[in-house]
Amino acid sequence: MSRNLSPHFIGAIFALIAAFLFSTKAIFIKQAYALSPLVDATVLMALRMMSALPFFLVIAWLSRRSYQTIQRKDWVLLLISGLIGYYFSSWLDFRGLMYISASLERIILFLYPTLTVLASAVLFKKPLSFKTILALILSYGGTVLVMLQEQNATPHDQYFWLGCSLVFASAVLFAIYLLLTPGLMQKFGSLHFTGLALSIACVGTIIHFLFATPQPIALLQQLPYQVWLYGLALGLLVTVLPTILMMQSIVRLGAAQSAMIASIGPILTILLAVALLNEHLNLWQWVGCGLNMLGVLMISLSKKS
Repeated sequence: MSRNLSPHFIGAIFALIAAFLFSTKAIFIKQAYALSPLVDATVLMALRMMSALPFFLVIAWLSRRSYQTIQRKDWVLLLISGLIGYYFSSWLDFRGLMYISASLERIILFLYPTLTVLASAVLFKKPLSFKTILALILSYGGTVLVMLQEQNATPHDQYFWLGCSLVFASAVLFAIYLLLTPGLMQKFGSLHFTGLALSIACVGTIIHFLFATPQPIALLQQLPYQVWLYGLALGLLVTVLPTILMMQSIVRLGAAQSAMIASIGPILTILLAVALLNEHLNLWQWVGCGLNMLGVLMISLSKKS
């Protein structure tokens, strides 16, 4: 029966599974934070990247090839993109989740396609179309609506806006990473680039942890085993596996269609947060979430066309 499955169908299944796995990230992080006061963004990021590093090193090694057109600046850009996209951006996201809900984090992070459009418009001096402007108004207006509703529910939380700012900064850095990657993927090859960039991010995260933690080995030994399990899940189930699945989906469907299917991610995260973290969204927050997704999808469709 598997012989009758078309590449497009298999690609769609891969994208759906990847979207689901990515959507569990915030859930695992919030649950790990609740287990021990010793767990913060730096510790959890280190556990995630330590478990993921061997796999990305293997990917980088198996996909290696000889280079003739790679210049020193390309290697520098590879280093920068790896550190920006999956080290610093991820650390800001993990940090932001210490202060805001998983639902709001996912909605803010979902803005990154709009940020790539804005950055491209500035860098290449291309005027925005009316449809793009409308999409930006919908996506950012919906996001602000969700933020204000959550802030009203926790009016005395002095770290709420800090958490929102950290996650938005994470989205900005990831958008920059996406602008850097197309040319680098053409030169290095998509699979080899991914293995190298993620390995760089893993090493950067581990170095950060070692320097930022007074007694890193002793701290790791004090962590409950459940935190280690969450770190392993974040590394394998939320980082390595969905990255591979999404790349295989892009091979079969193309980047635009894979991204469209993966756009179900915010809804999955919100549903998981409601079921597992006892988070609740009121009617206005659901409206804001819908506006956010509609605006981002309009951007994605216009990019596809």
